[in-house]
Amino acid sequence: MTNKNAHFRVNSRLAKLLSQEYVSSEKALKELVDNAWDADSETVSITLPAPMTDSPIIIKDDGVGMTPEEVRRHYLDIAADRRSSRGIRTANKNRFVKGRKGIGKFAGLMAAASMTLETYARGICSSFTVRLVDLEAIENIEKLPIQISQTICNQDLHGTTITLGNLHAGFKFPDAKRFRQVLLLEYGRETDFEVSVDGKILAVDDVEGTYTKADFEVEGVGNVQLRFAISDGKSALRQPGIVVRVAGKTVGKPTFFGLDERNDFPQKLLKRLYGEVTADGLLDHVTAGWDSLIENSELLDKVRDVVEPQIFEAFKTEFSRQISAAHARLQRDVHTRLSALPEHRRFYAERAVKKVLERFCDDPPEKVDSYIYVLLEAIERSDYGLVLEHIASSSKSDIALIAEALADFGLTDMAFLVEQSKARQAFLDRLEVLAKTPETLEMQMHKAIEKSLWMLGAELSLFSSNKTLQRIVEDLFGKKFDSDRATLRPDLLLNENVNGELLLIEFKRPSHSLNRDDYVQATGYRHDLSTKTEKRIRVVVIGGKRSSDFPTNNLEPDVNVATFLDLISTARRQLDWQLKTIK
Repeated sequence: MTNKNAHFRVNSRLAKLLSQEYVSSEKALKELVDNAWDADSETVSITLPAPMTDSPIIIKDDGVGMTPEEVRRHYLDIAADRRSSRGIRTANKNRFVKGRKGIGKFAGLMAAASMTLETYARGICSSFTVRLVDLEAIENIEKLPIQISQTICNQDLHGTTITLGNLHAGFKFPDAKRFRQVLLLEYGRETDFEVSVDGKILAVDDVEGTYTKADFEVEGVGNVQLRFAISDGKSALRQPGIVVRVAGKTVGKPTFFGLDERNDFPQKLLKRLYGEVTADGLLDHVTAGWDSLIENSELLDKVRDVVEPQIFEAFKTEFSRQISAAHARLQRDVHTRLSALPEHRRFYAERAVKKVLERFCDDPPEKVDSYIYVLLEAIERSDYGLVLEHIASSSKSDIALIAEALADFGLTDMAFLVEQSKARQAFLDRLEVLAKTPETLEMQMHKAIEKSLWMLGAELSLFSSNKTLQRIVEDLFGKKFDSDRATLRPDLLLNENVNGELLLIEFKRPSHSLNRDDYVQATGYRHDLSTKTEKRIRVVVIGGKRSSDFPTNNLEPDVNVATFLDLISTARRQLDWQLKTIK
């Protein structure tokens, strides 16, 4: 028997078949925008042709570009996974790489019969053209000659331009509005990646639905601009909510400006909200790492007071029936709760509710309902007379403040706030001494804080020590945590909050300056745990101060950095604010 070698042949129809993987020309073109993202571009512009014209589609980015050798070795390598060869993150901006199949280069051929690539890098301009007619003339795609043209260009030039010509007559032309919708879902919240279609940059008004804009003058803040849209629900929004922009930068994550805390608002509608608030007057109220705004900022409260009613009114116009139903449910709940009270307390409760109704008869019903809800929460607990007393005698603005405090710290904390605040202030005084003592170890800070998580915020509900980290992971996830880090015993807390999210807290000693290795170590633990659960995992790194090499840009999502003294200072401001409110 004679053995002869054989090998696979790559038929030239492969390019056409791969281009047909996309359900629409807009989805195909998005693949080329993804390539610009992976190339660390800051801007990418797409020019679409007017209907019934022979103009091409042009996608231009200012990314790193490619040298002739990179074009040959990487771009022309079909189905190569760039993440396996060059990592899961981009070199300059540390972005998660989107391209993984190595076939996105053929996406443009779904809409056009020819594709020309022109790319600039290191003083060389490289270009070539691929045409479907040439592919159809050969059997083996590996035999298709690619003529790469090379010319000298300015060393400072970088980026790539793709031109798609001879658009297929049998397909609908890409629709600019629909294309912006597709791109908005992926890139609408990115701060260092600007995408424009036919000269219009992606913005809030690209959401398919009802768009609203308003400008306000807020005392102490100055001009505040509100731009938001209520989606029609045809497409799922990525990161719904309202972001705050200060000095051109997005601060923190999207929030719902109090709508998510209202009992008369259908929570399912929150996912349709998408927008931004521009308030440069809040610049001094941004945390050092630009992770968030200071929560107890009085100026931020003023901005919330003007923004929340605007959004609510827009939703009422759009979804009046659903909101009216939610309001009716709240009224029934109030009646039911009053009926369940003992007779002597019911009389007192009805009288207090009547006072609120008479005092705020000109206010919107939804605000009055919030006041009544706080009243009932206090009345139903017989040992909260102090709370009720404050509510009954407070002015309108004080009631709103007390309601917020009740939500953040719980009724018991409010009832005994003065005594509790004194104890907590004493705790912070001692903790500050520890934080300023060079000899203090990280485990000492760990032990001091793990029983007083209130100073990190009211969000956490459960915590577990890292001493049994491996057992905790097995208990929570039903899986074995077999990472090498399970035996390293870091000074680490694994926490779960009321939303089912997880929080990893990495402590360092107060004399230690947080550096890049600390960041890599903490995020590495998260990467290990992410293989065991789909739950959102937040990371907090706490130390004495930041060193110059601690990353400040392009951090992984949900990574926060804090110093012990910053935490102590924020906790003190929170206690002072509470005491001031009660007084």
